[in-house]
Amino acid sequence: MTNDSLATQAVAAGPMTAAPPSFDGQGWLFVINLTTFTAGFYLMLMFIAWQAYHIGRNRKRDGWRDPVTLWRLTGLLMATGLCLRCGAEAFNLWSWDARFPEQSARALEFKRFIDPFAWGFGMAGLALFSLSARGLVPQLRRQPFPVDMWASLPMLWRPAAVVALTFVASIGVVTFR
Repeated sequence: MTNDSLATQAVAAGPMTAAPPSFDGQGWLFVINLTTFTAGFYLMLMFIAWQAYHIGRNRKRDGWRDPVTLWRLTGLLMATGLCLRCGAEAFNLWSWDARFPEQSARALEFKRFIDPFAWGFGMAGLALFSLSARGLVPQLRRQPFPVDMWASLPMLWRPAAVVALTFVASIGVVTFR
C-alpha cells in the first residue's frame, strides 16, 4: 500500500486520534470494542481447536453424518466465522495509529478482505444447522433427558480469564497510547 491509496489518504487527512474517529473520542467505547473483539478472537480460536480436537479424536466412532459430528461441525463453522471477523476487527483496532497512516490503512484493507470469508464460514454453519435440523430434532426428542449445564460451569474460568486479561490490556492501550 502506498501513500496514494485512498485508505492511506483518508487516515492521514483525519484527526490525530488515539482511536479511529468513529469512536468520537469515547475512550471507554474503544476499550469495550478492543476487549470484545480481541477476547472474541481468542475464545473462538480456543473453541475451534477444542471442536477440531474432538472431531479428530472421535472420527472412528462418530461418522460424518452422526448427530454429534454435525453439531460439532456447525459450531466449528460458526466459530470460524466469528474468529475471522473478530480477529480482523481486533487487528484493525490494535493497528490504529494516526501517526502511521499506511499501517492503519493496511489493517482497514485486511479487514475488508477477511470479512467475506468470515461471512462464508458463518453462512456455511447456518446452512449446516438448517440442513441437519430435519434429522437432528427428532433424534434429540427421541430420548429426552435433562441437561445439567451448571456442572460444566467451571469450564468457563479460562475463557473468563481471557476476557479479563484482554480488558486490562485494552485499558492499558487506551490509557498509554
